[in-house]
Amino acid sequence: MITAQGITKRFGDITAVNNISFSIREGEITGLLGPNGAGKTTTLRMLTCYLKPDSGTISIGTFSVEDNPVEVRKTIGYLPESAPVYGDMLVYDYLAYIAEVRGIDAPGRIAEIGGLCGINDVMHMMIGELSKGYRQRVGLAQSMIHDPDILILDEPTSGLDPNQIIEIRNLIREIGKRKTIILSTHILPEVEAACDRVIIIDRGTIVADDRTENLQAVSGGEKRVLVSVSGTDYPALAGALATISGVTRVEEVAGTGLVSARVTAGGTAEIRPDIFKMAGANGWILYEMTQEQRSLERVFGELTGGGLR
Repeated sequence: MITAQGITKRFGDITAVNNISFSIREGEITGLLGPNGAGKTTTLRMLTCYLKPDSGTISIGTFSVEDNPVEVRKTIGYLPESAPVYGDMLVYDYLAYIAEVRGIDAPGRIAEIGGLCGINDVMHMMIGELSKGYRQRVGLAQSMIHDPDILILDEPTSGLDPNQIIEIRNLIREIGKRKTIILSTHILPEVEAACDRVIIIDRGTIVADDRTENLQAVSGGEKRVLVSVSGTDYPALAGALATISGVTRVEEVAGTGLVSARVTAGGTAEIRPDIFKMAGANGWILYEMTQEQRSLERVFGELTGGGLR
C-alpha cells in the first residue's frame, strides 16, 4: 500500500530524514513515533507530496509520489498538526467548499462524513466558535470527504483535553476498520490503544519497526513469562522450567495464591508451548501463562536515549 525506499531530506546542513525505508500494508494502523525534531512531520510531508525527497522513492499503491502526485493526493487524506480549517466559515460551507475542490457531490457526502465524524449537530456553527475537539473533527472530515484509502494524521489530538483525546482516539479506531492509517503522535498511550504497529524514528533514522506487542514484549533481547500453577511446590516448578530450551532465569513470584514463577528467555525463544506441555506432563493445573509487557513509554525511552526532546 505504502512503500518508501531510502528516502532522505535535508534542509541546508541539517539532515531531517536520513535514508529510511519502510512498507505499510493495507488496513494497518501504524504509529509513527519520535522525539521532537526526529523527522516525523518531514516524513509525512514527503508521503503526501508536500515535500520532495532529496533521494529515494515513495509509492502509494501503484502510483509514484514523484511521477503521479495528483493521483497520490486523490488516494490520501491528510490532517496536518494544525487542522486546515477556516474559522470564519460555517462547518457545512467549509465542507461544501472542500467537496467542490475535490469534485464531489457535496450534500450526500457531507451528511455521511458528518455522521461518521460526529459533527452533524454543529454544521450550522462557525468553525471559530467550536471547541478544539470539534475543530479537529472538522479537520478529519475534510481529510476524509473524498473517501481516501489512506489517512495520514499528524498529531491529531495535540492540545486536546483528556475527554477530547478519548473521543478522537475512538473515532480513529472506528475509521481504521475501513482505512489504512498513519498516526504521528508523541502521546504514547494513544499509540498503545489505537495502533497495530509502531515505527520509531530518532535523529532522522528508523530505530524500531514492529508490531506494538512485539516491541513491548522484548527487553534487551529477552522475554519474560509469568507462570502460575497448582499441584506442586516452587522447587519442582522451578526445576522443570529450567530444563526448557531458551530459559535463562527463573524467579519465584509470591503473593499470587498459587505456585508462581517469572521465566526469562532469549528474545527469539518462544517458550510458552513448552511450558504448557510441561504442566500437562506433570499433572499440574496451569492457571496463568502471561507474557509480560513493558510500557511503550519505556520502549521509547530505551530506543531514543531518554524520551521526548
